[in-house]
Amino acid sequence: MEKLFVTRGSGNCFKPFLVSCLTGRNIDIVNVDLLAVHHRSRTFLSINPLGRVPYLLLEDGDGIGESNAMLWLLAEGSKLLPGTVKDRARSLQWMFFEQTRLEPFISPARFLSHIAPDRGAGRGDEIAAWQGKAMAGLRIVNDHLQKSRFMLGDTFGITDIAIFGYVHLGHEAGIDMAAFPAVLAWIEQVQSLPGFQPLSMLCERASPFVREAA
Repeated sequence: MEKLFVTRGSGNCFKPFLVSCLTGRNIDIVNVDLLAVHHRSRTFLSINPLGRVPYLLLEDGDGIGESNAMLWLLAEGSKLLPGTVKDRARSLQWMFFEQTRLEPFISPARFLSHIAPDRGAGRGDEIAAWQGKAMAGLRIVNDHLQKSRFMLGDTFGITDIAIFGYVHLGHEAGIDMAAFPAVLAWIEQVQSLPGFQPLSMLCERASPFVREAA
């Protein structure tokens, strides 16, 4: 069986998990505790030398890193994939946008203000800078969704999942999401899809990663 190595609360890890839920694909989920630095252990590095999650280990022993790359593989054969060459290019365009204009700012602001606020003490200016940059990206997404039901028109797919991963957690990064009503309406649509599972379910059925003995 394919194995998806994740860590609790990660928007990037949530993306491939959500595709597996929406497509009914059976994947073994393994929870790697990053705060315990298990991703730097010899055991995990023997699986993924880059020491990063999410990481998808295929049945043939090959591995795939980068959350958005996993979406293309896991959605193969489903209606979640863009249907035309132009839409595939647009999908990639939004995925690159997500990884450069959204995730790099929402993720650290959320981590330091919500997940590990003790580590964010004294870093208020830095967090505020990330929030401001994230809001600039969110304004672009909001403008787009004012004219489009989903990221690629009327059809939901992996492009939406790529954007959704961290955007729906914007409030946990200290961002006033009420400023982006079209984004909020889109989030509600995604959450109402048949088969949708929330981020809180990511590690509910996960087995714990077991590192080598100290």
